[in-house]
Amino acid sequence: MDKRVGNILVRTYIGNITMLSVDAVVNAANSDLWMGSGVAGAIKRKGGDIIEQEAMAQGPIKPGEAVITSAGSLSAKHVVHCAGMSPGKRATYDSVKSSVREALRLATENMLASIAFPAIGAGVGGLSKEQSARAIIEAVEDHSTNADSVKEVVLVSLGPEVNGAFERALKFMGEGI
Repeated sequence: MDKRVGNILVRTYIGNITMLSVDAVVNAANSDLWMGSGVAGAIKRKGGDIIEQEAMAQGPIKPGEAVITSAGSLSAKHVVHCAGMSPGKRATYDSVKSSVREALRLATENMLASIAFPAIGAGVGGLSKEQSARAIIEAVEDHSTNADSVKEVVLVSLGPEVNGAFERALKFMGEGI
């Protein structure tokens, strides 16, 4: 599904985020920035330990913040680490939304045109896939009014359930979802 939000094309994609050739992929991070399982583990395995080393050198950060690193051997140029939660804690709607806003700010600051987001907080973070999707979409919508460089946001899921949540959130964007 594709939907234009201001100057940003938002699209959904089912597949492996580590395979995308975008300017940045987003890591669903914890605030200590160590990369364990889930999306973080996949990014570290494919891109290399350097990504985690660069991230941890900038941390710890607060839930709701984000940092940017190189992407190691990934096809992407950068990894943006969005802290949706503290280690061992649950993600919150507000921390996910805030971390996505920060990711988009970092993308603009670094003149990145495309960025791919997983369902931050919906795995070990315990946030529902619907809450994660809405928080991400709302942050993209907020950013669209001052988006300079960001032209494409890809919402990435491994399967149809999360993709459906992204598509429903996109469909109702702007209607107070």
